[in-house]
Amino acid sequence: MANYPTPHINATPEDFAKTVLMPGDPLRAKFIAETFLTDAKLVNNVRGVQGYTGTWKGKRVSVMASGMGMPSIGIYSHELYNFFGVENIIRVGSAGAYNKDVHVRDIVIAQGASYDSNYVEQFHLPGTFSAISDYTLLRTAVAQAEEKKLRYHVGNIHSSDIFYGDLENVPDMVKPIQAWSKMGVLAVEMEAAALYMNAARAGKRALAICTISDSLVTGEATTAEERQSSFTEMITLALDTAAAMEA
Repeated sequence: MANYPTPHINATPEDFAKTVLMPGDPLRAKFIAETFLTDAKLVNNVRGVQGYTGTWKGKRVSVMASGMGMPSIGIYSHELYNFFGVENIIRVGSAGAYNKDVHVRDIVIAQGASYDSNYVEQFHLPGTFSAISDYTLLRTAVAQAEEKKLRYHVGNIHSSDIFYGDLENVPDMVKPIQAWSKMGVLAVEMEAAALYMNAARAGKRALAICTISDSLVTGEATTAEERQSSFTEMITLALDTAAAMEA
């Protein structure tokens, strides 16, 4: 018996390519499809979460929004992996730098994702799980970034459930940004760890590629115009990684 359509995706497995790019914002999914893909077709619009399939450099690629936060990307990635035959999901999004050497407009390729979420509890593990990316996707993305001569970093990021943190009663000695940074964590975002966990459970591949939109260390931030151009570098990097997986 078919497990589709699901409550969140009104499509069939044939509608999706083996690799899906996942920005958080549905409008960014639309932008990627209309700007970069050839013959892009809308395959899902349930709850306004737009999904498209087209081609990039002759290779079939899909793009669909994940929404914000681990619960949201958890739903969409679970359904894509388990019901729609998707093999690879590449998150493309923004992140805030934790490290003084990671600057706005830089690209961070997330080798691993630390987290402050309880998302992992559903797996009933007798220990602590390390949420890591797929090595094949990681290696492919790094090779593409080298070829393009992009300014990029590879390492650990922090996936957080919290955007507005209440630090009113936190002692001065406990500073979350500095605490993560001293452990070599490069940046913070809100989705990658859940994506990596779902991929591990499904036996599929996942990678997060993020553009630094602001620095939580220096206060440096991009303008809307700068974000557009730097996000384009990230998107083409992700698309070329997706195409390479089809070679």
